[in-house]
Amino acid sequence: ARMKKLAPATERNREPIREVLARVLPPAGTVLEIASGSGEHAVWFATAFPALHWQPSDPDPHARASIAAWRAESGLPNLAEPLVLDVCAPWPLDRADAILCINMIHISPWEATLALFAGAATLLAPGGLLYTYGPYKFDGVTPPSNEAFDQSLRSRDPRWGVRDVKDLGAAAEGFALTEIVAMPANNHSLVWRRR
Repeated sequence: ARMKKLAPATERNREPIREVLARVLPPAGTVLEIASGSGEHAVWFATAFPALHWQPSDPDPHARASIAAWRAESGLPNLAEPLVLDVCAPWPLDRADAILCINMIHISPWEATLALFAGAATLLAPGGLLYTYGPYKFDGVTPPSNEAFDQSLRSRDPRWGVRDVKDLGAAAEGFALTEIVAMPANNHSLVWRRR
């Protein structure tokens, strides 16, 4: 279907991400995926974790059309229709057992990250998982490839950029950062738990 978008990075990172998720996701319940993009991750993870109800979302109608096309093709019973969700606006659901946010934090304004943590804090029960993935800085340091990526992001939109884990920790009110996992291509998985 022409609606389906392909994100090349998805092929590279989906299996390493699945390995981390297999350890940290709850055994059952609803997983809200924020900024699902093309929808490829949603299909991959809904396939990998059939006991979980997978809820993709994206603010962009083109992304939602792609998610819906991937979903229709997959025929997965545990993959829901994509929701319209802009982290900075009221969220369209009031609870989730886990929340995933892959590759959003660096390509959105800082307010979106603050809104992500605030929204996640209202949806998750204590101990609930918020999983974020992408390139990060650690005390201002990141590999040269990420440094160049950071500059290209900021040239596209000065409000974007690779964030420092220290700043995220300070912003993540109500969350504890329980695990940092190095991933391919100088990315990291951050495992946050609702306090």
